[in-house]
Amino acid sequence: MRKVVYWVHQSVDGFIEGPNGEFDWPSMGPELSAYSLELTERAGAFAYGRKVWEMMSWYWPRAESMSTDPHDLAFAPIWRRTPKVVVSRTLTGAEWDAQVVGGDDLAKEMTALKEQPGGDLLLTGGSGAAAALTALGLIDEYQVIVHPVVLGGGRPVFPGGPERLDLRLAGSRVFDDRSVLLRYAPAAG
Repeated sequence: MRKVVYWVHQSVDGFIEGPNGEFDWPSMGPELSAYSLELTERAGAFAYGRKVWEMMSWYWPRAESMSTDPHDLAFAPIWRRTPKVVVSRTLTGAEWDAQVVGGDDLAKEMTALKEQPGGDLLLTGGSGAAAALTALGLIDEYQVIVHPVVLGGGRPVFPGGPERLDLRLAGSRVFDDRSVLLRYAPAAG
């Protein structure tokens, strides 16, 4: 069975966006960029909440015309060829051959996706979809990149919940002498 892996960048004080919605603080050094690209290459599908989907589907189809960053140029073709899933209660369809889930029974829809063959479902960024899937017990691994910045406010990784969730450390790694990956799995019963 495929896993749902939540991949998220956060500040030391636990925010994924700054007080004004800014996301200009993550630093993608060469080691972190290489790891990120490796992770995305292995994914069977990318999963996003609606807000992140809107940003991703606007930027990545045209990234080469807007950026010269080596990471962006390497990731753009991966993004375009990888299947996508959008978790949303409001969207009925999405471009780029993305499947929308989250109607009447999100748990049933996501479980069906997990049961399909292929690589893991990589849930990227955002907080609403991650909180909803966490509450349903559907996230199998949390990969949190902690960047050396304190934002002092903004959008927390899990706004309004979930209730307490015990995790076990599955691994850690330092990238570029700057950022730290913390890999967690739900603690056994």
